[in-house]
Amino acid sequence: MPARKNEKSIRNGANRFVPDDGFERSCREKGYRSVAGVDEVGRGPLAGPVVAAAVILPTGYAHKWLRDSKTLSEAQREDVDGHLRAHPGVCWALGECTPGEIDRHNILRASLLAMSRAVEALATRPDFLLIDGNRGLGGPRPELPLVKGDARCLSIAAASVIAKVHRDAYMVRLAEEFPAYGFERHKGYPTPEHRAALATHGPSPHHRKSFCSPPPVPEEPSR
Repeated sequence: MPARKNEKSIRNGANRFVPDDGFERSCREKGYRSVAGVDEVGRGPLAGPVVAAAVILPTGYAHKWLRDSKTLSEAQREDVDGHLRAHPGVCWALGECTPGEIDRHNILRASLLAMSRAVEALATRPDFLLIDGNRGLGGPRPELPLVKGDARCLSIAAASVIAKVHRDAYMVRLAEEFPAYGFERHKGYPTPEHRAALATHGPSPHHRKSFCSPPPVPEEPSR
């Protein structure tokens, strides 16, 4: 399915792209009625879950800040998130993989599993999936992976916002239980502050052990 050229998908201010609903409309023109955008957040952190969201937007949905969550301020993300969750025509759901599952499956498989869980949790069954990235989920529904989909596709951008706000809020709550790590500030990402806390306190039960383990020491070459 070719991407539709759209004048709205241009650089806006500080190198920000504005997604549109061109992919969703193209799907509907082909007869699909419930088109879900799917995205995940939290692949890079040393701690916390990877969280995915799946979102079906009603035709014509718009919000002035709706775009890739990484380009928005915290206040903008929360504004969009609140509007999406409260809108009666928006269908959304979340899926997660725990740090233990990430260690067991690896982060790529865990991310795909979290996205599959989000899709299956939707109250409305989607008949087409628009997925951020270069891999599909491999499920029973037709799907289209979109590289940089959160910057190009409106429903994927919506999924990125809902997943990001949910995960950030979770990490803030986790900081109350484990205040030594500063989760409320870095959300589990490998900042110097976080690495210093790990060196001092070791990993918490919410750290990804496979991410925090030191690299193996190379063997001496045989002589």
